Amino acid sequence: MDYDFNFAAVWRDFDILLSGLGLGLVLAVISIAIGCLIGLCLAFAMLSKKRSIRWAATVYVSVFRNTPILVLILFTFFALPEFGINLGKIESFIVTLSVYSGAYLTEVFRSGLVSLPPGLREAGLTVGLTEFRTKILITIPVMFRRVLPALGNNFISLFKDTSLAAVIAVPELTFYARKINVETFRVIETWLVASLMYVIACSIIAAILRRTENRLAIPK
Repeated sequence: MDYDFNFAAVWRDFDILLSGLGLGLVLAVISIAIGCLIGLCLAFAMLSKKRSIRWAATVYVSVFRNTPILVLILFTFFALPEFGINLGKIESFIVTLSVYSGAYLTEVFRSGLVSLPPGLREAGLTVGLTEFRTKILITIPVMFRRVLPALGNNFISLFKDTSLAAVIAVPELTFYARKINVETFRVIETWLVASLMYVIACSIIAAILRRTENRLAIPK
């Protein structure tokens, strides 16, 4: 292979690659925060005694888990305006990523809730807490500590999915990498640097999450 590597063009625009990486992290954090709210509500819905509520939650999870995220991104950005719902490209992507992650987190939280000992609820009610306050003060915090590893894995996966925002011109890392590639024709160098940035970012996130898991782990 006779190829002369030249990273000068990539380093010249390295600052915009960093800004794109930062935007991807922000998109992932916002989306997983909203996704947690969606997933938590639907997890309780799937454990509801009312069949209609369980059915509605199951349909939501089935639809969004079995639809490719790229299709959802394109539908939200290009199809929703036909129904009078106009969103900016960043807002559109956050909405898509949030509802998509919410479907996956529903199953994470549902299994976490099912695994909790029934005595937690009874203990809260015994000390005079209402059903709602028992969920907020006891059930949910304990459940979150149990599902933290799965939640961390979902966050890393969600961060990598932000690369798909480039298809609707959201200026994140992949968008800028493609722009530099087109302008400089340094294909290998551009995508090698972009890939390493994703690897390093994911490794740092994983290390932080592991440390958090260790600190919040429930003693056995």
